[in-house]
This record gives sequence, structure tokens and C-alpha cells, in this order.
Amino acid sequence: MIETKTLTLAEIEDLSLRALMAVGTTEENARPLAVATAATEADGVASHGLAYIPIYCEHVQCGKVDGAAVPVVERPRPGVVSVDAATGFAHAAIDKGFEALIPLAREQGVAALAIRNSYNCGVLGYHTYRLAQAGLMGIGFTNAPASIAPSGGAKPVVGTNPFSIAAPGEDGQPAVLIDQSASTIAKSEVMKHAREGQPIPVGWALDAEGNPTTDPEVGLKGSMAPSGGYKGVGVALMTEMMAAAMTGATLGIHASPFSGTAGGPPKTGQFFLAIDPGATSGGDFAARMRDLVAAIHDQDGAHLPGDGRRSKRVKSADDGVAVNVATLAKIEALLG
Repeated sequence: MIETKTLTLAEIEDLSLRALMAVGTTEENARPLAVATAATEADGVASHGLAYIPIYCEHVQCGKVDGAAVPVVERPRPGVVSVDAATGFAHAAIDKGFEALIPLAREQGVAALAIRNSYNCGVLGYHTYRLAQAGLMGIGFTNAPASIAPSGGAKPVVGTNPFSIAAPGEDGQPAVLIDQSASTIAKSEVMKHAREGQPIPVGWALDAEGNPTTDPEVGLKGSMAPSGGYKGVGVALMTEMMAAAMTGATLGIHASPFSGTAGGPPKTGQFFLAIDPGATSGGDFAARMRDLVAAIHDQDGAHLPGDGRRSKRVKSADDGVAVNVATLAKIEALLG
């Protein structure tokens, strides 16, 4: 049985912020990551939440991430925003990019944001969610160190490479939020099982010879199983093209791991498209989305992508979330 302790979202944000700053991260870089960590815990995605703070701190200490980096924002073309994350945290670079992207998309109807020399952006849907809250269709891509082998092969060439689409709703919340990796399951879930000494289901990962395994440690040394076989590999390749080739970021085959201290900064990338539905739909977007969502929700037992997070979401900063006591001990050790 894993021992847990209840913390409020405000306490999770504060703890994350203090831990990151204790190892040399500036508040400008730590604050967006701390806010995202609390939001991730609020959505019930514990694998990407507080459990990552000790890893982030370790990476600041070993130089895999520059906690004092200053993202550089450029406008290479009228509809394009480019951000050099300067090997710092992705969240600060994305925040800077969104400051320019959102008004640009509203003005022009569509705009793109390319981020290079970046790092793990956590839950990709957290970022597209914010674009939907701004009334825009948000489409996002992020690449990762290689962990998926090509069809017919056994050596990883692309990462789990998530993509996300968030459609704006009428209540300030996304009507639909799709956030999925190209692998059967996010690699962080396999890492979580390895930390906890728990087996993984068949179909999550493969060994070094390409055979299914239930041992998370073996899977982490082999490759992640692509979702839907060759179709998952196609999604991973699409994301690699968008998040790495289109941004000038490092390909997954050359990026250092997001876990451990080996290698320097991964220098991966993110790519976002923000689209104003009013510019493309002739005013019919909201009605079409209502019909689409209703066609699914009206069926007994049917649900939309993102409904699970919506049902779990803790909304108040004073509400409690159960967190792993072992994770808290690691963070408290960083705080002395």
C-alpha cells in the first residue's frame, strides 16, 4: 500500500515553487511550472504532477536544465512566433510564446508558435487547454527522447510524442480535449510503475528484442509499444516533424533522456497552432460543437476525450489532493 498525505492545491503549488527555487531556479521559471504541477494534480494526472518535481530539481542541479534561462521571443513572419527556450524549462518558454500567440491568432485568424532548445513540457493538454479557454482551437505537439521503434524494427527512433487538440466551449472551458501520446501509455506511467516496483500490463512496453514484457525496468531498456501498431508510429513521426523538424529542435534520436542525469540538455521542441473558429466557421462553430458533443453524451456510457479529467478535477485551491509521501520526503530533503 502506497502511503499518501492530503495537500491542498495551493500547498502543492507553493511546495513545488520553493523546491525549484531552492536548487537555483528563478521565480520567473519556477512559477509557471509550479502552477502547472498543481493543475496537473487537480486533474488527477499524478504521474506528471508532484512526482516530477524531484526530477526537475535534479536536472537543474546537474545542468540538464538551466533554471535561470531567459527565453528569447522572435517574430520571423507575420503569423509566426518563435521562442528559443535557451535550454530552460518549457513552461516559461510556452508562457512567453502564448503572450504573443493568443492576440496574434485573434487578429489574423490563425497563428503558429515554434519552440526550440526546450525540455519536457509536462501534460501537453494543459497548454492547449489554455488556448481553448482563450476561445481558440489549440493544437499542440511535443517531441521526446526516442523510445518507440519503427514498424518492423526494435531500435527506438521517435519518442512517445504526444499531440493535443482542445476545442473551445461556451462556458470558458474546452468542449473537447484530446491529449494522447503515440505510445499505448505515456512513458511516465511505466517509470511510475518501476519506481513503485509494480508490474505493467502486457501491451505497454517491449523488451530490447521487441517482445512484450510486464517488467517496467525491462521495458524502459527496450521500447514503448506504439498505440495501434504502425498507426501509432505514424502519429509519432507526424509529431516529430512538427515539434522538432518544424521548430529546429533536437530530434528524439539525438536528445538526452528526460530521466536520470546522463547527457546535457535535451533541447527538444514544442509546436502550437492557435485558430480563431470565428474566422473559419462562418459563425457556426459553437452550434456544430454542441451537436457533436451531444451526439456522444446522449449515449449511455459514452464519453469524450477529456471527460475523465473533467470529472476528477479539483477546482478550489483549498481543496485537497492525495500525494505520495515518498515524493514529499524527496522534496522536503531538497528544502533542507
